[in-house]
Amino acid sequence: MDQSFPKSGLRFLKMHGLGNDFVVIDSRGRGAVTTPALARALGDRHRGVGFDQLAEIRDAGPDHAGADFALDFWNADGSRAGACGNATRCVSDLVMAGLGREVVRLVTARGELQARRLDSGLVSVNMGPPVLDWRALPLAREVDLLHLPLPGDPVAVGMGNPHCVFIVADAEAEDVVGRGSAVEHDPLFPERTNVEFVSLTGPDHLRMRVWERGAGVTLACGSGACAVAVAAHLRGLTGRAVEIDVDGGRLSIDWREDGVWMTGPVAHVFDGWLSPDYLAALA
Repeated sequence: MDQSFPKSGLRFLKMHGLGNDFVVIDSRGRGAVTTPALARALGDRHRGVGFDQLAEIRDAGPDHAGADFALDFWNADGSRAGACGNATRCVSDLVMAGLGREVVRLVTARGELQARRLDSGLVSVNMGPPVLDWRALPLAREVDLLHLPLPGDPVAVGMGNPHCVFIVADAEAEDVVGRGSAVEHDPLFPERTNVEFVSLTGPDHLRMRVWERGAGVTLACGSGACAVAVAAHLRGLTGRAVEIDVDGGRLSIDWREDGVWMTGPVAHVFDGWLSPDYLAALA
C-alpha cells in the first residue's frame, strides 16, 4: 500500500490551545481557498476533520507591509469569526518557528496585532483594545454595556467578536448549553454572540465556561477570556491582570495600555491532506 502523501489535494494542520482546537490552512502565495461549504464540511467531526474554528493563513498584502501574515477565521457552522485568540497564538508560534524569530506581526479583522514566544515556551498575543461601544459590538440598540437588560445582569464586551459575560456565584453549576444557546440568538445581538459564565475563585483568579457563537461549548476561548478579564475589572472584581481557568487549562490575561494580552500554551498535533475526491464533492 502506498503510504506517501497524495500529490494533489489540500494540506492542513491540526492545532489546539488548551483543547480549543483548529484546522489551519496555509494559503500564502496562492490566495484564500476557504468557503462556507468547506468550513462546514471540515468542521464535521464525523465526516470531516472537526474543529472549534478554522484559521486560514494569508499574505498580509501591500496595505500591511510591516506584517508577517494575515489570518481569517471560520466557525464550524460555516460563518465567519472576527477573532480567535487561541488560534492566533497557535499560528503565530508556527510562523515564528518557520521564520526563526520570537516575535511576529499579523493582520486580522481587528487590524495589526503582535505575538511573541516567551522563554517558558508559552505564546502571548496582543488582542487589541476591547470594544466598549454598543454600535461597534454590535448591539441592536443603545444600552448600558455593564448591565445589559437581560436576566442575570451580564456585561457586553467586544474583542473582535461580541461577548456576553455573566458573572455568577459558581460557573461549574451553570447550564452552559441551555443558557448559552438561548443568549447567542437573543435579539439584542444582531450578529449573535459568544456567551461566558465566570465566577471569582480567588484574588485576580477566575473560572470561566463558554458557549461559542457558531461552535457551541468549547474547552477554551481566547477572545472570551479577554472579554471576561475586561468585564471583571470593569465590575470592580479584579485588577487588570488575571489568571483564568477554563475547561482545558489556564490562560493569563493582562489588560495593558496597548491592548489585552493573552498568554498560554500551544500544540501542533498533526499535518494531513484533504483528498481530491473530498474536495471535488464540495465543488
